[in-house]
Amino acid sequence: MSDSIDADSTTAALKMLRRRGLYVTRIGAGRDLASGRARGLSVFGGHAPSRLKSLALMMRQLHAVVSCGTPLVQALAAQEQQTEKGLWRDCLADVRKRVEEGAPLSEAMEEHSEFFDLVCRSLVAAGESSGTLPTMLDRIATIVRKQLHVRNMILGAMTYPALLLGVASAVLTVLMVFVIPRFGSLFEDMGVPLPPTTQVLLALSAFVRNYWWASILPAAGLAAGLRLWMLSASGKQSFDTLVLCLPQVGRLIRSFATARIARLLGVLLSSHVPILDALHLVRQSVSNVHYKTLMANAEDAVTRGNPISEAFSQSDLVSPSVCEALRSGEQSGQVGPLLQNIADFLDEENELVMKSLTTLVEPVILLLMGLLVGAVAISLFMPLFDLTSMVQGGGS
Repeated sequence: MSDSIDADSTTAALKMLRRRGLYVTRIGAGRDLASGRARGLSVFGGHAPSRLKSLALMMRQLHAVVSCGTPLVQALAAQEQQTEKGLWRDCLADVRKRVEEGAPLSEAMEEHSEFFDLVCRSLVAAGESSGTLPTMLDRIATIVRKQLHVRNMILGAMTYPALLLGVASAVLTVLMVFVIPRFGSLFEDMGVPLPPTTQVLLALSAFVRNYWWASILPAAGLAAGLRLWMLSASGKQSFDTLVLCLPQVGRLIRSFATARIARLLGVLLSSHVPILDALHLVRQSVSNVHYKTLMANAEDAVTRGNPISEAFSQSDLVSPSVCEALRSGEQSGQVGPLLQNIADFLDEENELVMKSLTTLVEPVILLLMGLLVGAVAISLFMPLFDLTSMVQGGGS
């Protein structure tokens, strides 16, 4: 059964439906008819680091200023003045204007869901209703800073290997386009018999120089095809399954996803967001279809009166140690703080694993580069060695 309902936000719609005794399996926002843009984009999972950085800075400064008793409108105005012209400043200006007109901050943020997602708005709404807005702003800033830290850690770990691969590609391109053809002309003038490896190298160089477009077009077509495939439901599910099954990498991805879920769920529950709403918000924030299914199963378990740990323990996406710790937290009534501690522990472990993998990958790339360049050099100089042997043999 599907239908629509008018509400100020997704959270408000959920509350209205539950008061009617209805359980919602899926809910989404409609389209903004005025602007034509879809709502519900995830700030915590799908935006560029610059926007995350802007959001984290905004929340930290709002927390510091509002905690000192500064009116919210003045704090937003100060944020607007400190921001350079652009989309972010226009967003802050509109939020400040709506708050001046009497709208709650969460409602003003809802008009800019491309910057403030459901989790962010729900925490702000919880802070406004309970009178703990500064605390909620600080928690949002913590979530975003952690997200930025994880993203920067991954990018930092990938930067040096990517640089090495880029240098290797540039060196091979120069060899193929400029160096090897000169050796080919030299061998042709001297009439030197060429070994098979040198012949293959010269043929490959000629192909790259004369038919480089034949390499780019298939690569571009393959990239476009993969992109379209991943945008489809079946392609997305197959890709999400593949990354989780990769040796070592899949385990690391599971750990990152578990840490993210634990942190978001822990902060939401510590902020007194209803557990079903918290599970729904976390499900909206994750991108992997298998973890979306996991969170949906957790919602079903809680609806039936069972603990979250029951749904988690029935899946291999969450490690048994995390399930056991969650079960202990449920028994002691400290689920929120415990989940945040689990997230901190997993983030520390993931950072150590990333550093270890980078330490192992770098020498492997250097070794492969050395072997590749060495093979090219040997293939080029072998005919010269043969020529030298022939000359010395003829002279004797």
